[in-house]
Amino acid sequence: MKNYQFDAQVKKGYYLADYFKKTVKIVEKYKSDAVVTMQFFQRKENTVVCGIKQVLALIKFACPNYLTLKIEALDDGMVVQPLEPVLKITGHYQDFGFLEGMIDGILARNSSIATNSARVIAVVGSQRALNMNDRADLYLNQPFDGYASYVGGFRQFVSEAALELIDDETVKQPSGTMPHALIQIFDGDVLEATKAFHETFPDNRLVALVDYHNDCVNDALKVARYFKEKLFAIRLDTAANLVDQTLSKTKDQYPEDAKLNGVSEYLVVAVREALNQEGFNHVKIIVSSGFNAEKIADFEEKKIPVDLYGIGEALVKVNIGFTGDNVALNGQGQAKFGREEHENERLKAWKW
Repeated sequence: MKNYQFDAQVKKGYYLADYFKKTVKIVEKYKSDAVVTMQFFQRKENTVVCGIKQVLALIKFACPNYLTLKIEALDDGMVVQPLEPVLKITGHYQDFGFLEGMIDGILARNSSIATNSARVIAVVGSQRALNMNDRADLYLNQPFDGYASYVGGFRQFVSEAALELIDDETVKQPSGTMPHALIQIFDGDVLEATKAFHETFPDNRLVALVDYHNDCVNDALKVARYFKEKLFAIRLDTAANLVDQTLSKTKDQYPEDAKLNGVSEYLVVAVREALNQEGFNHVKIIVSSGFNAEKIADFEEKKIPVDLYGIGEALVKVNIGFTGDNVALNGQGQAKFGREEHENERLKAWKW
């Protein structure tokens, strides 16, 4: 379980719900010989399982008698259905049961991100999707979130930390462009900021951020006219509460119910048409801000001319919960009503 690191406080129960610690003491006092089987499952359809490797690493780290445990697990990346077990652990409760909550949490977060990512990739493919979730959550989660997103199909990331647990040489190192802060430091001059970027990083593909003044069409043209063939792409990142100046001036030509705010389909089309009219057909359009699988699917169905989607917050929403239940006692079925043991022929025995 290379690269997975855990706080030493895990072994002291610092991260455990108090009732798990109390249960261990009671079991050790009264039922220390009891052998239980605990199974872990979730309730959503077409969930991409992720976090199994991290769970196994946790067990090895936190359980002194981990070699005595019988562990059956699916592989990260497998798709499961409601109530389908993804992991079963058999052994003395005091040797592993206290980790129930931590295991639930690991599987929930990782599987949510992997599943969210897979839904995006199913719509647009890995070559046109960029993981930008560095700002969407606690920075310490980036290695785990990056791996989970990779399991879900992403191959492009913005931070080195996101690649920490990804063992795939085909995944390139991050090569970002510019934030709004750079434009601000150049006194709001989009062109001068882009010039500075290009002069400092001449080997990077040149991407200009053009929504700083909420005037994407004119700023895109300004940068394209200067750089011509050197300009690889422009990025639109208009906030959801704004309507770009070009759309505001021409709103009468759109349907009354047209959603013009943010990075709308109308803004993308307007920028594309403006670039093409001046011969800048080669300049690609990258979009970000508020994109999820549903919005991307809508854009793709309408053939909105987007070349690359940047997705952040939508990837890290934890919307899948896992449950760990004791389902067998000393080899015989014993479970909470409705939580009986389920067979899963896809589970594989884990060997240390």
